[in-house]
Amino acid sequence: MKLYLATSNKGKVREIQALFSHLEVIPYSEVIPPFEIIEDGDTFKANAIIKSEAVYKALKDEDALVLADDSGISVAALDYAPGIYSARYAGEKATDKDNLNKVIDGLKAKGVTESPAFYTAAISLTSKYGTEVVHGWMYGKVIDHPQGDGGFGYDPIFIPQGYDQTLGELSDAIKSKLSHRSQALSRIEIMMQGMGLLGSN
Repeated sequence: MKLYLATSNKGKVREIQALFSHLEVIPYSEVIPPFEIIEDGDTFKANAIIKSEAVYKALKDEDALVLADDSGISVAALDYAPGIYSARYAGEKATDKDNLNKVIDGLKAKGVTESPAFYTAAISLTSKYGTEVVHGWMYGKVIDHPQGDGGFGYDPIFIPQGYDQTLGELSDAIKSKLSHRSQALSRIEIMMQGMGLLGSN
């Protein structure tokens, strides 16, 4: 069964492909030309729905399954920013490094070296049956300097609760157990099974 992803983010694609290894997971941009999706929702859930429904409509395939993720990090010391703006915190064309550095600069401006923080993931699944959304969370703290070069986004400055290494240092196996996205994907998989969308898998 094919599962289309409403993202071209290589890090997210790899993570979702690993978790759904029994399905054919395809970024939508490999099937149709990529197009701009205006993410103007005010929550992770709203933006995930916007993305999955836009791609489902564009595919023009009633039987398509389209999965979208909207996720980000919220830092207590920064009044829970960047939140839904995590992917563009330092500007519309910002790189992961730009965004990470803006969080670090924000911590330093507050005079703190670390702060409680959490990741949120909203996963939206659109099919001919409609759209369903689930969430996952991962709690921990951010620090004011990157450690490790694994993962993507804010991973090099985020230390999960119960650990003393950042996501940039931890193994993929550990991250997949802890990840806000893997939690949400596990929930959406259960939902897909209940809806009969996974066949005998």
